[in-house]
Amino acid sequence: MNLSKSEGFSTLIIFILAAALMSASQSVVTTGLTDIMKDFAINSTTAQWVYSAFLLVLGVMIPTSAYITKRFTVKTILSSSLLLFIIGCFVAYFAPNIFVLVIARVIQAIGCGILLPVTQIVLFKVIPKEKWQIFMGLFGLIIGIAPALAPTLGGIIIDSLSWRAIFIVFAIITIVILAAGIIVANINFETEEYPLDGFSLFLCVVACVGIMLGFTNIAQFGSDFLYVILPIIVGVVALFFFVKRQLKIKKPLLNLKPLKNKYFVFGTLFSAILYFTMCGINVMIPLFVQSVAYHTATEAGIVLLPGTIIMIIFNFVGPVLATRIGVRKVLILSCIFTFVGFISMMTYNIQTDITYMIVTQVIRCIGAGLGLMPCVTWTISVVSNDVEDATAINNTIRQIIGSIGAAMAVVFMAILAGGNVAHNMISVSAFSSTSLIMAILTLISLAIVILYIKSKEDGVGE
Repeated sequence: MNLSKSEGFSTLIIFILAAALMSASQSVVTTGLTDIMKDFAINSTTAQWVYSAFLLVLGVMIPTSAYITKRFTVKTILSSSLLLFIIGCFVAYFAPNIFVLVIARVIQAIGCGILLPVTQIVLFKVIPKEKWQIFMGLFGLIIGIAPALAPTLGGIIIDSLSWRAIFIVFAIITIVILAAGIIVANINFETEEYPLDGFSLFLCVVACVGIMLGFTNIAQFGSDFLYVILPIIVGVVALFFFVKRQLKIKKPLLNLKPLKNKYFVFGTLFSAILYFTMCGINVMIPLFVQSVAYHTATEAGIVLLPGTIIMIIFNFVGPVLATRIGVRKVLILSCIFTFVGFISMMTYNIQTDITYMIVTQVIRCIGAGLGLMPCVTWTISVVSNDVEDATAINNTIRQIIGSIGAAMAVVFMAILAGGNVAHNMISVSAFSSTSLIMAILTLISLAIVILYIKSKEDGVGE
């Protein structure tokens, strides 16, 4: 590896700025869906693919990040991902129909899917190990703020100009970052003529798309065989053969060696469970507030907004605390706050005050913010000699589990409510029972921390 401290830090800054911009691009279109529906004369189910397709492709690209960092230079990775994103922006701006617009979002997502996980790898390579927690906290803060503010900023641009203008604004900013990156991104990591195993890539794509698409479709299609069961079966079978192939070939697309470390496995499991509940709640709360408690969509957003802001802040606070009192204590605190939040949600009813909901969501979000970044950083640290593959495995599992969580939350509520979540007591009970399931998952997370998450004074990690 050939890098100076200043070169490494300036390159990291460019990557973080690019990652923040691309993170914002995920959600910025949500406020424009209504206008897109009008312009292309389509329904909401079709329009949502502008958002969903981006997330799906993002999940598919993450497993390839280990191969990409082994094969290509830092500047090539940065330039390629930003160029793809810029091309996607211009295609989206000139899109004559929804099909072309979705293709544009896929192109953007490919660039984003390359850059986001590689940014973490650059961070782990550039920053000394003892400072990983603090810098990952800063990374989490920036990456968290961007998508949270994006819908509001997107709304301002749409109201002032049009939904197409969003993509021109993003293209201009990306061009500036690309120009800066070409100048300052001069660090080099060790690369090799690493072959791309095409069949492994095919299996990886089928596995990720099948599993994520199947579980995502549950909310819309229930237990339909064609849209739900079949994609999940195909995805699981492809995943089985993907894993089997990675263990057999000499140059795997994704080296699964980190999974031999039990601390890495349980650290990844903790972060996956936490992400499952986080994504599930993002669907549960609006559903309860609007369909059960009969409040407006705006009020549903108000219930979640303070907690989201708090979680973003604690994405930074958590890693800082971990460096001072140890990751184990921080994750125990995370579980306690999260558990209290879910237990509080079990007390919601049709007449529950909005303020009470906000406060309980803030409590839950403190737990989520305290847990995610410290756990991810610690998990990678226990296999620090294999950062590329460990990061790819950790991110991929979280992404897939998160998509499952969002779908299963709706499924749990609908089944427990007798098939239809509505303004009645059985739906209140269904929400309470689903919250209890989330609380039980948090207790499982706490058991994982107690048994397997060790601070540096215990001789593991950090």
